[in-house]
Order: sequence, then C-alpha cells, then structure tokens
Amino acid sequence: MWPYYETEDWSVLPPELNRRFNPAFNMASIKQAINEAVERVRMPAPTRLRDLIRQIRAARTAAEERTVVNKECAYIRSTFREEDSVWRCRNIAKLLYIHMLGYPAHFGQLECLKLIASPRFTDKRIGYLGAMLLLDERQDVHLLITNCLKNDLNSSTQFVIGLALCTLGAIASPEMARDLAAEVERLMKSPNAYIRKKAALCAFRIIRRVPELMEMFLPATRSLLTEKNHGVLITGVTLITEMCENSIDTLNHFKKECGHREIVPNLVRILKNLILAGYSPEHDVSGVSDPFLQVKILRLLRILGRNDVDASEAMNDILAQVATNTETSKNVGNTILYETVLSIMDIKSESGLRVLAVNILGRFLLNNDKNIRYVALNTLLKTVYVDTSAVQRHRSTILECLKDPDVSIRRRAMELSFALVNTNNIRTMMKELLLFLERADPEFKAQCSSNIVLSAEKFAPNQRWHLETLFKVLVAAGNYVRDDVVACTIQLISEAQTSKQNYAVCALWHALERDTADKQPLAQVATWCIGEYGDLLLYGTPSEDVETPVNLTEDEVIDVYQRLLWSPQNSVVTKQYTLLSLMKLSTRFQQGNDMPSSFYRKIRQIIDTFGSNLHIELQQRGVEFSHLFRKYEHLRPALLERMPPMETAKPQANGIIGLANGEPEVEDEKSIILDNSPSAAPADSSALLDLLGSSDLDAETPTTIINNTNTNIDSSPVINNNDLLDLLGGLDLSSPVSAPLPISQVQPAPQIFSPTNTANFLVDGLLNSSPVQNEIPNLVAFDKLGLKIVFKLERPPDTPDLLVINMVAQNVGSVQLTEFLFQAAVPKTFQLQMLSPSSTVIPPLGQVTQVLKVTNINKASLRMRLRISYTGESGPVLEQAEVNNFPPLAWQ
Repeated sequence: MWPYYETEDWSVLPPELNRRFNPAFNMASIKQAINEAVERVRMPAPTRLRDLIRQIRAARTAAEERTVVNKECAYIRSTFREEDSVWRCRNIAKLLYIHMLGYPAHFGQLECLKLIASPRFTDKRIGYLGAMLLLDERQDVHLLITNCLKNDLNSSTQFVIGLALCTLGAIASPEMARDLAAEVERLMKSPNAYIRKKAALCAFRIIRRVPELMEMFLPATRSLLTEKNHGVLITGVTLITEMCENSIDTLNHFKKECGHREIVPNLVRILKNLILAGYSPEHDVSGVSDPFLQVKILRLLRILGRNDVDASEAMNDILAQVATNTETSKNVGNTILYETVLSIMDIKSESGLRVLAVNILGRFLLNNDKNIRYVALNTLLKTVYVDTSAVQRHRSTILECLKDPDVSIRRRAMELSFALVNTNNIRTMMKELLLFLERADPEFKAQCSSNIVLSAEKFAPNQRWHLETLFKVLVAAGNYVRDDVVACTIQLISEAQTSKQNYAVCALWHALERDTADKQPLAQVATWCIGEYGDLLLYGTPSEDVETPVNLTEDEVIDVYQRLLWSPQNSVVTKQYTLLSLMKLSTRFQQGNDMPSSFYRKIRQIIDTFGSNLHIELQQRGVEFSHLFRKYEHLRPALLERMPPMETAKPQANGIIGLANGEPEVEDEKSIILDNSPSAAPADSSALLDLLGSSDLDAETPTTIINNTNTNIDSSPVINNNDLLDLLGGLDLSSPVSAPLPISQVQPAPQIFSPTNTANFLVDGLLNSSPVQNEIPNLVAFDKLGLKIVFKLERPPDTPDLLVINMVAQNVGSVQLTEFLFQAAVPKTFQLQMLSPSSTVIPPLGQVTQVLKVTNINKASLRMRLRISYTGESGPVLEQAEVNNFPPLAWQ
C-alpha cells in the first residue's frame, strides 16, 4: 500500500511515490488501464469464486448442483472466446474449483498457459496452479509451457522462480526434466535459501522420474548438508535419501567420496544439536525441536548404516541419546522414537541398544492410542526374528492385546503370538490362544486354528497333550476349521499308540453324542476315528485318561450314527464320513458276521436307503456298500481292515511361524518324480483333465493351450482359450481342430518342494529328454517401453512337428517391472503349450524366461498374437503385438 500523507499538494511527494506524476506511468500503461476500464463497463463482472461456492453448497440435490456447474461452465467458455479478457484469472480459479468437484475442466488448459505467460504474479499463480491440476505428461499440451518455465526459472523474483520449480516437479515428463535439469541444478547453488529449498525439492521429483539425471545433482547435493537453514537442510537430507535408496552406486559414492568421517558424523552432529538445543519458537513442535528434520536424519542414518559396521558404530551413541532423551508424552516424541527403533534394528547395532529398542516398543503397547499400539505390534513382528529373547519379555503384554476391541490390533497380536511360541512356553501360549480362538470373530478362526495345529505339531511336549489340543481346536473353531486341520488330526490319531487311540476314540465319542451341527469338522474326525477303532470303544480296556468311562452297546452307537445321517443340518461331506464309518463298524463289532444280529440288520438297512439318495456321492457309496453286503460279502472284512499309519501331512497356515520361535527348522528333502522314460505311456489330454477334476473341453476352441502359470507341482489343466479370442482377430480360424497334443505324465511325490526349483526342474525334464537343434535364428517379437521379448527357436530332431520357443523377456530400463504376464494365441491349426514363467517380476537389466511348445502338424506358416501386461513406474501397462515373421526353418 502507498503511505498516507496529510497533504493536498501531491507535488511534494518523491517521484517514486507520486503516482499522478510518476514517469514510469507512461502512455502504454494509461492505455491499458483505459482498455480495462472499458472492458469492465462493456462486460459485467463474473460471479466471484466465493459466490459460486455458496451456490453449489446451497444446491439440495445432485441435479441442482449439475445445473449450477453447467451454467457456470458455459459462461466461462464464452469468456474464453475473448482474446483479452480481464476476468481470465477469476474464471480459471472457478474452473479449478469445479475440477476439484469432479466435473470436466479440460477446456481450460490453454487458458492456463495464457495466464502463465502473463507478467503479473497473480495471473502466474493461478496459471501454474491450473497447470498442475489440469495437465500431466500424457497430454501434449504440457510441453508448451517448457519455454515459460525456463523463462520464469531465470526470473529476478524468488516467488516466480518458486512457482516454476513447483510446477516442474509436479508435471515434469522425462523430456521436460532433461531440458530443464541444468536450470534446477543451477538454482540449487543460489544464495537465496528459499530458492535452494524449492530447487532441491524439484530435483527430488526429477530424480524419481528420470533416475539417470541423478549424477548431475551430486555436487550440489553434498553442499546442502552444511546448511544452517532448516528448510534447506531437510530438503537436502530428503534428496540424499532418495538417491541412496534408488542407486547402490550413489550410496557407495556418498560413503566413499564423502567418507564416514564426514557424512555420518555430520548427520550425527546435526541430530545432537537438535536434541540438546534449547527452545526455538521457529522450529518447536510440542516441545520437540524440529521433529520433521530429526525423522529425516534418522531415516538417512538407517540407510547409511545398513550392513556397515563402521557407520553403525559411529551412530550408536546418538541413537541411544535419542532413545533416552525424547519425550514420550506427545505423539511427536513417539514418532521420533519409532524411527529410532527402526534405525537400531536395521543397522549393525549393539545388543544392548536392540534391547532398548524392543523396550520402547513394549512401552508403545501400553499406550492408550490404538495407532501407536498397532505400530508397535507391526514393528515387533519384524523384530522378533532379530532378537527373539528381547521380545519374549513382553509376551504378557502382547497376549493382552488379543483382547483389544480393535480388529487390526487383534490380528497383529495373534500373528506375533504365534511367532513367540517355542518349546518352553508352548503350554502357556496354547492356553491363551485357545481362549482367544473361542471368542474370536469368524474371520480369525480359520487362520488361528491352522496355526495352533502347526505350532502344536512342532512343539508338542507329548502325544497326549497334542491330541487334547487338536480336539480343543475342533470344538472351539467349529465349522471354520480348514480341511488341513481335519487331515492333520486324523493322521496324528492313526500313528498314535493303542492307548492314545483308545483315549481319542472315547473322547471323540463324548463329543459326538452332543449336537455337532455347528462343528462339522469335529463330527468328521469323530466318525472316522470310531469307524477305525470302534472295537476299542466298546470292547477295549477303559482308558484312565477319560473322565467319564464309556459303557455302550452296538445299538446305541448305530442310533447316534442314524441321527447324524438323517440330520439335514449335517453337510454332505460329514455324511460321507459317517456312512463309510458305519460300513467299517460292521466289521469292528465282535458279532459283525452274525447274520441274525439286530445291529447288523440296522447297518444294512441304513446303507440300503442311501442307494436312492438324491446326492450322487452318497448314492454311489450306498450302492457300492450294499454290494459288499451281498455279492462281495467274502471281500468285505479284508476291504475294511484297519488302515495303516498315515504319512505326515502338515497343515498349510497363513500365520507367521518360523525360525523366530527359537527352535531350529528342519527342512525335509523334497523331490518329485518326472516320468520321461520311453516305457511311460503318454497320457491323453482328456485323461489328464479327468485327473485334475476338469472336463471342460470345447470342440470349437481355436487352439489348445496348456498354461502352467502356477509354480506348484500340480500341473495346470488344459484350459479353453476363450479369454484370448480377442487376440485372434485376423488369424485364420477356419481350419478344423487337430487332435490334442499328448502330454507326458508328471507324477509328484507326496512331499512339497520350493516353487523356485519346481519350474526349472519341470522345464529341464521336459526339454532335456532329447537333444535339440539350435540352428534357427533368434526372433525379436516385441521391443517397446524398455521391455524386449526375444524368441529363441528350437526344433527337437525326434519330434519334427514340435517347435520349442524359449521366450526371454528383458527389462532394459532402470525401473522394476512387476505383475508381468505373457499370453499368446495361435490359429486352431496349431496347438500351443505354455509352461510356467520363471518369475512375474523383472528387475532392472534382468530377465524372465518362459517355454512355449507349438505343434504344427500341417506344416502351415506360423503366426502368433501376443498380449503383454505388467506394472511399471507409471502404472499398469497392456500391450498387444502380432508376430508374422517366423523363419521358414521354424515351421517347414
């Protein structure tokens, strides 16, 4: 504002303050002012932004809101047609608000460029804001502001430079970043602290977009650590952290060029000054001096000290100081302590310091804030594998978190509790976890029950306790028990001693007498056990372990079975277990072969009724079992003999149970058997489908594809190519379908092996069975956006109709590609078999391989459609391509 003077004589004012006689106020300025005045008179002032907001908020329905917005957008469009509109700035501001509400505002992009080119700061501010909201690198319009950005980066006003730097960091494309990176690097050395801070943040965003420009900013970045201004210092630390996280070479550069004696002690000195500094109103937040800078420095120290003993030793003392001197009554102090704990556990710190970090997390568990408790549990879950004994001291506090009303805290506490289970505390932990299982929500029961079974199998003190625990799990989890728990319980009973089997069958009988409608897995285990060991239930020596002795007759047992079979609440699987168990009891009872016995007739009558059951599985069992009573009576005792002990079947649990329990993990040797011998008859495709539970073969399918996308040992079934029909446009689909390609039998052993070795082993077995000719040149099928796909073609001499394509997907860029999926389709005169890929993640300069087998019986020219999808730095990418240039040696 101009100063106020108590005088009517304007001539006494100095020339620089006398607007009436200011020489700078020339004729051009006068003409512009007159034109603006005429424009305002000719064209009424548009609605102000605040008035528009009031109108939109006053709308009672969505339709009224759309009416207001559409009316205003129409008016804004009409004003944009005027070349020199004095209200452009106000209209763009309203348009940006409309854009924030979700309405289309793309028609204002060019008007934003006009505001950016304006010499007035108020216009530039709205113009750059509009550019950041309405433009991105996918639109070519954003390239038009490159020159404006370069001009404003050389402006004499720091705020204009700040606007340009903010906009460049927000919408810079790789091309724009390369053009203006030198200007940003120059501004990082500016004497103005405001400009240095903005330039460092812009460099941070440029490095994220174009990592190869990192080397350009290294000299200017090192000087940022010597800044006194906290704003510049925090941006410098952030920039160095980003560089070190994304480039190993840059990390080594800071360690080697700067040396630990310079960079780490410098950071330690800054952090120490922040801790010991007195009250500073400029940087104080709830009594803590600049917590944002402290957190950034702790994060950078963690990166520098990772796997580095010397750097870790240099920062041990300051980490201990931060951990002991930080105030924990405010959330700001808890944030710093959390970063300190992460740094201590990630570097090569001393054991005492690790115990201090775990104790801090233990204090977090007692905090009233549920977010802090969740963070503590999440961090302890990662820490437990580093220092189990220190975490064990807080076991009681962790178990108390199982009773927390927050579902997320209960889930993390459950996972952490299973990680703490070992031989010494198995009884105490299982008691608490069983109580948790009883009152847990249904979403927890399946995972919790499987983890309890797995923990009991690893650390059970004796077999009796093991059986009791499994029975308690079946009762507590009810119908939420997974099938693997049922199998594990049956396996344990089958391999137990006779005395333990006697106890198990008596205990399960007492459970079966009660209502089991909500405990189907328990009924399945009980009926299987009674069917196998029914003679021990009725005629065996009473077990001393059972609280209530069992005193039964055969008819009472059959009555319970009849109730189970007639109950509509029991599942079909439970009735299958019960029906088979009842059949076994016909040979377990001592008078089972005495034809006049009443219970024997009851068993036959019950089984005969299932010969006409509506469910096909139960009907099949009823018919087959009835034949055993009549036509094959002489085979029935031998067929229903007691089963031998089963092989161990470990449950598959999603919980976290591993080496952190303090017990060594014994890994069994895993292997598979791949039958490639000449004597092995090749299995038909339909037979393989029947084996895998799928018979969905469509005669009109364009091509037969066997796509082993799973790395487990189970072979994927032959699937229809309907998902890829859109890939086949333009390919010849008129020829008849040829016979399915014979598939070699793959017979997996009962053991499980690592998925990584599976794919390689299967590929080796399938491809190395015969020598392969390597005379066909390689073929580049796809090369775009840093992804290059090469086909290495081979034709086995003993199979002239087969073409083996070794697909190699190479990532020639510097950004990791995830969720990589390669799909292919061929005309139906060919048959295509795709084996599983080596991985779905392609690291920078890395590759993924996959084997394709094409059978060309008619010797036709090979064509192939490709669909490639992956997730890169800019998000999901989907590309399609067609390969028509296969060399003649590949198909003739």
